[in-house]
Amino acid sequence: MDWMSLVGTERTFAIFASVSNSHITHSKYASLKLKDAIVDTIRDQVGSRPDVDRREPDVSINLHIENNRATVSLDAAGRSMHRRGYRLDAMEAPLQETVAAAIIRMSEWKGDCPLLDPMCGSGTLLAEALMMATGTPAGYLQKSFGFEHFPDFDAWAWSAHRKTIDEGIKPIEKGLISGSDIETEALRNARKNLSRLPHGDMVTLTKADYRNLAPFEDGVMVTNPPYGVRLSGGMKIEDFYKELGDFFKQKCSGTTAFVYVGKPELLKTVGLRTTWKKELVNGALEGRLARYDMYAGQREKDRLRREAQEAAAASTETSTPPSADTEAPDQTAG
Repeated sequence: MDWMSLVGTERTFAIFASVSNSHITHSKYASLKLKDAIVDTIRDQVGSRPDVDRREPDVSINLHIENNRATVSLDAAGRSMHRRGYRLDAMEAPLQETVAAAIIRMSEWKGDCPLLDPMCGSGTLLAEALMMATGTPAGYLQKSFGFEHFPDFDAWAWSAHRKTIDEGIKPIEKGLISGSDIETEALRNARKNLSRLPHGDMVTLTKADYRNLAPFEDGVMVTNPPYGVRLSGGMKIEDFYKELGDFFKQKCSGTTAFVYVGKPELLKTVGLRTTWKKELVNGALEGRLARYDMYAGQREKDRLRREAQEAAAASTETSTPPSADTEAPDQTAG
């Protein structure tokens, strides 16, 4: 490897290693050996060595060892792409940006109907929906990339390409994307996060308990509800999810709802039939994304069915069969 051209003495570098099913079992040991090899190679050529910077390296090198086979690669991104850069303010245990992006993709929402997150928290789902609808690339807020330090990097070509992509970011109409939350701090964080993205001011945010929202019909709903044992106020989490299901039935006619939970068993308490459920990992949580289709007119069908059941019950109560002790009327003619 021509490490002098790739790293040289003026750039900093770092190695990020992973090891599995191999004689080398310690990733730090593996990264140390590769680091020494690179440093020694460059020092032997020019008499000096590059510095290591694990926090903000100019050149990131990935080392992956599996089944005793090592793959050494340059990281063109230079940092984890799942960190978009807009979420500097977040509540406890926020949804990962990439998981939120996956939820938007799996909802198949194309920006052609209203989208609502009734428990938006710090606004991660709203931000990913905004980026999708406007065509904002995932690395929009990233100031630099790893490939900018590659020997063949063409600064002019990259600048022109980035300008073309940025000019393709399109606005959205006010109200296309909206969110609400009961927590003031959550909404404050959501506003700050969305403001860092193009057209973030076009996302409507409202402080409200989702149960008090106006009907949301013929749209797409995405949400990541809480899944603790108890909520503020002492409500059991199972009761909370049952009320969420009631909200879907009563106020969301014609809407497709996507609910992501970190505890899959809670979906059983919603009280609605899912169209599908899919596994979706968020950090250490093996969560589930459930789809609920609330067909238009379903609320009216439910009302008619209830009325029919009530009428049948009332009819049963008023029509008492004759007792065995009751004497039958005389059927003979006088």
